[in-house]
Amino acid sequence: MSGISLGNCGACSHFDRKSAETQPSGIGDESAQAAMGSCLHPHHAATGLRVSASDGCLDFSADPAAPTLDSKRLETVDRALGRDFLLQKVQPGLLGLMDGSVSTLAPIFAAAGLTGRSMSAFFVGVAASVGAGISMGLAEALSDDGKVTGRGTPVLRGGITGIATAVGGMLHTLPFLIPDLHVALRLAYAVVAVELLGIAYIRFRFMKTPLAKTVVQVIVGGGIVFLIGVWLGRIGAG
Repeated sequence: MSGISLGNCGACSHFDRKSAETQPSGIGDESAQAAMGSCLHPHHAATGLRVSASDGCLDFSADPAAPTLDSKRLETVDRALGRDFLLQKVQPGLLGLMDGSVSTLAPIFAAAGLTGRSMSAFFVGVAASVGAGISMGLAEALSDDGKVTGRGTPVLRGGITGIATAVGGMLHTLPFLIPDLHVALRLAYAVVAVELLGIAYIRFRFMKTPLAKTVVQVIVGGGIVFLIGVWLGRIGAG
């Protein structure tokens, strides 16, 4: 990893041009040295990185005017970036997928059992998915402004959660576009199984949860909600 240059950091709000005069000599010609400064972004400040003034931030592109980073500093930055990716992208998305996939099971399958009509279940699923997406997006955005926890901007985090929630609910809603209810139900069962296994894998891949444990947790939780929906539908239908 050594020898990779850190460049394209001058346009971000954390860039400090005043430190240009403290740049060590030998970096390049005078014009290049004059354009140098330091980035006060937490990821950079933690490792004392020196960067060049061009466009953007945290772009590890080749830049002959920027000093190279040793492997230890790169590892520190990589860890920080990986943690931010988990907190700001993966966790909100996983939260939404889990909520959308599980919370909409009961109303969709209850509606299918109550009405005996695919389209009724479909519209209930759309309403549940969109409503849950808006609710979860707002809840995630309003729960934390990200300044203390470092979990990113509320709008982005809420948007990721809201969209993931709606997608999680709509995946097993789409099969009910099939007019034949029995065919639609069988396909929806298969989609639910794939969804739950996918969520378990994401938890295993990014959250380092043991695969067997997360499969059991997700499938048991989703299965309980699914069975409740089917049971209520049968009771309501007599």
